[in-house]
Amino acid sequence: MQGEAASDRTVLKITGEDRVAFLQGLVTNDVRQIDGRLVYAALLTPQGKYLADFFLAGTEDAILIDVKTGIAEALIRRLSMYRLRAKVGIEPAGLHVLRGLGAPPPGAFPDPRDPALGWRAYSPVPGPEGATDWDAIRVAHCIPETGIELVPDDTYILEAGFERLNGVDFRKGCYVGQEVTARMKHKTELKKGLATVRIDGAAPVGTPVMAGEKPAGVLFTQAGGRAIAFLRFDRAAEPMRAGAATVTLDDG
Repeated sequence: MQGEAASDRTVLKITGEDRVAFLQGLVTNDVRQIDGRLVYAALLTPQGKYLADFFLAGTEDAILIDVKTGIAEALIRRLSMYRLRAKVGIEPAGLHVLRGLGAPPPGAFPDPRDPALGWRAYSPVPGPEGATDWDAIRVAHCIPETGIELVPDDTYILEAGFERLNGVDFRKGCYVGQEVTARMKHKTELKKGLATVRIDGAAPVGTPVMAGEKPAGVLFTQAGGRAIAFLRFDRAAEPMRAGAATVTLDDG
């Protein structure tokens, strides 16, 4: 199978007869949909804030969790805390993540977030390093990344675009943080969130975005004269600044 190594990812596996019910009561998406496909989901705090995002894939006797390596240990601890008497095991899967563009080869899955992200696959052997500019693809399609645009204990997933990215199911029933997420969906209009902007210049990730003298948001990943920013939409109509860079809302 041709593909590039996603060397910053860890694959865990959930085993045991309660594995589907266990995850179904915790994560934002419908775990029952994993047959033959990837499911993108998140684990939230009880207050509805992001803790981790990951992909779920089903095998004959386990559910694989494809997660950023930097938060894998924290995810294991959090899942173990919720395990209680559930008949599940949580351990490394011993697999490597491959990804590529175009049609998925046999054994691979389309990335559920956006067709532009191609496909993902899980292999017992690591893949080669690649040259694809994944950040440029993310920026062009406003797709957040773990630990950059997605900040544990801070981000609300609807403000990060999880509905557009197929990362939340509003019909699946209860999960941790569900009440806050549902309330944001049904009772309020989002006044801030991630957006693609045009940028003239550059500034470090995390640089405040200013509209005149007023805070308008935060600048994140940049590529090819564009960037992802978290913005207050009521202050994003005029030209903005992030450090020495000029920022304008991308109108497509």
